[in-house]
Amino acid sequence: MNKRTYNRVVLEAEYIIKHSATVRKTASVFGVGKSTVHKDMVTRLPLISTYLYEKVKRVLEINLSERHIRGGLATKQKYLINKSRTQ
Repeated sequence: MNKRTYNRVVLEAEYIIKHSATVRKTASVFGVGKSTVHKDMVTRLPLISTYLYEKVKRVLEINLSERHIRGGLATKQKYLINKSRTQ
C-alpha cells in the first residue's frame, strides 16, 4: 500500500469516527467512490490499525441499523414536499 492510500484510509477512518458519518457521506467529502471507502474500511484499515478499525466498525454498524429509518424519513419528506407543491 502506498503512502497516499495509507493517508487516505486513516483520514477517512478519523472522519467517520469524528462525525459518525456514513460511507456515502465520507465518499463525497473525500472525492472517492462508496466502494473505495468501503474497501478502505473493511480491507485496508485492519492492516493499518485494529484500534481505528474497531471504532469505525461500531459507527458503521450503527449506521446500518438506522438505515431503514433514514430511508423512511426521506420518503416521507419527499411526499410532503410534493403534496405542498400540488396544493
